[in-house]
Amino acid sequence: MPGLAALELIQGVRRARSPQAMRLIILSALSGEQDVVTGLNLGADDYIAKPFSLREVVARVSAVLRSHPLEHQHPALNCDELVLDAATNRVTARGKPLNLRGVEYRLLEFLMSHSGRTFNRTQLLAQVWGDDCDVDERTVDVNVQRLRKILSEPGYEAYIQTVRGFGYRFASPAQPAQSVT
Repeated sequence: MPGLAALELIQGVRRARSPQAMRLIILSALSGEQDVVTGLNLGADDYIAKPFSLREVVARVSAVLRSHPLEHQHPALNCDELVLDAATNRVTARGKPLNLRGVEYRLLEFLMSHSGRTFNRTQLLAQVWGDDCDVDERTVDVNVQRLRKILSEPGYEAYIQTVRGFGYRFASPAQPAQSVT
C-alpha cells in the first residue's frame, strides 16, 4: 500500500470501530516474525504473508469467520422507539433513520449499551475514542451536544442526561438512574 502504513491503518480502523464489529486479515509481503507479531498485536485477526495461494486465503478467511462470527454479536439496542442496530450501523427514531457520524454513533452505542450508568469524560474518551486518541475532554461535551441536537427532532434529546459534576448517562427520562461508575 504505497504511501499508507498498513499497521497505522489497522490502528485507525480499530479506534474508529468496535473491535468486534469487523474482521481484519493482513495480506503482506513482509513475512518476518516481528512483522507478523506486530500485525497480530495491533488487532489483525490473521496475517498471511506473500506468496500465498487463493485457496489458502479462502481457508483462512473461513477459519476467522468460524471462530468470530459477525452476525448476532450485538442485538439491536432499543429504548422506546429509538433503535440502534449494530448489525447494520443504523439508528432509527420512531421508524425514521437518523444521520449520525462515526463518533456520534459510537457514543450513542456505548451509552445505550450501558443504559442508566453514568460515565465521566475520561471514561467516555477511553471507551468511545480509544486510549491512543489525543483529544481534549471537552470533545466529549461537543459530541454530546451534537448527539442531543440530532436526537432533538424526534424528541429523544432528554435521553442523554448530564450528571452535574461527573459526566453523562443514557436513560429514558422516566427510568431511574443506576450507580455512578
